[in-house]
Amino acid sequence: MTPPTDAREILYYDGHCGLCHRMVVFVLNHEGPGRAFRFAPLQGKTFQARIPAGHQTSLSDTMLVETSGGSLLMRSDAWIHILRQLPGAWRIVGGLAAAVPRPLRDMVYGFVARVRYRVFGRRDNLCPVIPSAVAARFLP
Repeated sequence: MTPPTDAREILYYDGHCGLCHRMVVFVLNHEGPGRAFRFAPLQGKTFQARIPAGHQTSLSDTMLVETSGGSLLMRSDAWIHILRQLPGAWRIVGGLAAAVPRPLRDMVYGFVARVRYRVFGRRDNLCPVIPSAVAARFLP
């Protein structure tokens, strides 16, 4: 995995998932002035090009974070990392979540991942409306 050309990390999300799109909007709305993340769908060219094909099948199909150091975080570890990059109370929430044992965190994460399409919908052509001010942060 090659680190991004700028220092921002990449948040990969399921482009077919309504919950994932809401989470991307959440991050956009709560990021501080540093704007830590760029965004790319798991079904997109960026994910295909940056993550080795053999590794893609073993990864979670919801949200992943490629850190600026080239690490790939998934499941609850990805969300704890995301929360810790947000300002204020969200950083504290991330720290508190990190205190929960990973197997328990991942069990809750797995449950939400299994029901997300039933609750939030699945569309093959789900395309978020991206404000022009942040459009450059979305990768194909």
